[in-house]
Amino acid sequence: MNSPEQPLPTFDEVLLCTPQTSAEQVGLFLRRCLIPCQGGDKIYTMLYADELSYDVSCRAEELFQHLQCYNSSYRLVILCNCERENSYLPSAFSHYKVHMIPQRSQEDIQQYLQRHFRVAQPSCSAAAVFKKHMCVGIVSSKRAGMGK
Repeated sequence: MNSPEQPLPTFDEVLLCTPQTSAEQVGLFLRRCLIPCQGGDKIYTMLYADELSYDVSCRAEELFQHLQCYNSSYRLVILCNCERENSYLPSAFSHYKVHMIPQRSQEDIQQYLQRHFRVAQPSCSAAAVFKKHMCVGIVSSKRAGMGK
């Protein structure tokens, strides 16, 4: 996000973890991150790593320790819910922990995302439903079950 032209992460750079995420999925992700290739300067991100099961987390840590020796310049970010930071994977990587404070204002971040999620005006797409022809939107309500 250092420049408005910088692209959003690609599908292979992000792993959205859930309790159903398998060890194989995490293994493939870590291999992409830690085995050097001609991919360039990608930043790999595991979201909600605290959601992984205990067995998957243990296998992920073992694989990370094994593969880490192949690449000393990897870029891996593991994001967790601060309320679950005592789960296995966040605890295992706690010595790498960095408390992050956003370096950009909320307005700058919103403008960057709007630039990348906007659909061209003349297009007939579902994006016409959202403000400013965005192809992504968040619908929320304080009242559950109201047809969102």
